[in-house]
Amino acid sequence: MSGWRFIRGLGIVTVVAFLLVCFTPLPNLLNRWTGVSAQLQPAAAIVVLGGGTEGVGVLSTSSLRRTVHGITLFQRGFAPLLALSGPASQPPGRGEAEVRAELARLFGVSPAAIVTETTARTTRAEAACMAALLHPKGVSKILLVTGYAHMARARRLFEKVGFTVQPAPVDDLSEASKPEARWGLMRPLAQEFLARTYYRVAGYL
Repeated sequence: MSGWRFIRGLGIVTVVAFLLVCFTPLPNLLNRWTGVSAQLQPAAAIVVLGGGTEGVGVLSTSSLRRTVHGITLFQRGFAPLLALSGPASQPPGRGEAEVRAELARLFGVSPAAIVTETTARTTRAEAACMAALLHPKGVSKILLVTGYAHMARARRLFEKVGFTVQPAPVDDLSEASKPEARWGLMRPLAQEFLARTYYRVAGYL
């Protein structure tokens, strides 16, 4: 009998959670609460974190938005160096960082002002690899470009490896007004919550 009650209670909680996500402003409120606002100031480098690909040589929407935002900041004169992250592709081909660098060059960024990091596959690894790449160049203050909800975790990781971080987030999780859009917004927020929890338990934050 107790097991049946548990299953029934779990079902009720699931239904209530679904209704809250789809038919209330809860996802939008959580998005605003978890995000970090932009603090744009001149820096030594603009660091654009990876956002994924949708096949060899094809940037995901998130990656493309971050790349364009980083290029725009560079063209506005916020930093003399544009550092683009993104792992090499499997099978071998044009990986995310290489495609981003090509796009930056097409927008007029000098090849000499572009550096790429192609090995990191987690935010923690990106921070460590960018530190190894940029600290020898005398870079300590950076403008960090990543997703709005992802910024808090990324900023802390980059600060732990010795960077002074100015957030330059891309608001890639837009306000949702329809039930299916709210549900779609909640999924990446839940993933980020789980990632933050794991990083804290592991002692990375």
